[in-house]
Amino acid sequence: MIPRPTKIVCVGRNYAKHAQELGNKVPEQPLLFFKPPSSLISNGDPILLPRASQQVEHEAEIGVVIGKSLRRADRAAARDAIAGITCVNDVTARDLQRSDGQWTRAKGFDTFCPAGPGVVPLAELPPLEELEVIGRVNGNERQHGYARDMAFDIVTILVYISGIMTLEPGDLVATGTPAGVGPLEPGDTVEVEVPGVGLLSNPVIAEN
Repeated sequence: MIPRPTKIVCVGRNYAKHAQELGNKVPEQPLLFFKPPSSLISNGDPILLPRASQQVEHEAEIGVVIGKSLRRADRAAARDAIAGITCVNDVTARDLQRSDGQWTRAKGFDTFCPAGPGVVPLAELPPLEELEVIGRVNGNERQHGYARDMAFDIVTILVYISGIMTLEPGDLVATGTPAGVGPLEPGDTVEVEVPGVGLLSNPVIAEN
């Protein structure tokens, strides 16, 4: 049983083409931000579009679930601490991200972190660099990327984070999104697929 995360650590602008589509450069070091655990929902749960935003977008990502405490780790320890891989949708209020200058509100609304449908151990998956992520809205593919295209690979990300803060069992790391992010509307169904891991599907509804 994997415990609920104490924190959700995310990496921004980790795919060059996604950074470019938003008019940004790839950072020299991993660009970290948090999503609160209260934003977490499961496969099938609805994403609520908040009244405060007029531009909520999907971001399909490969999620890494931590299985053992990780602090100031080397690469071998970081890889060994991975409990498994899951699908993550880093839902983002893009207009608020731009207006606020920092990302807490834009990334932190309730329901803004769908994850699932399960956690698959590395032993059952291809090598980390061969992992693939696909984002769809209403069955139409919008995003498609591979871990090998990341500016900072998964193990490098874990080493970097562990040098700043201790990662605890159950913590979730979202590793960045490929190009193709786009808006969500009430009535949409948004999917994130990591082949070999599963398909995360969530309906989209307007907040009452």
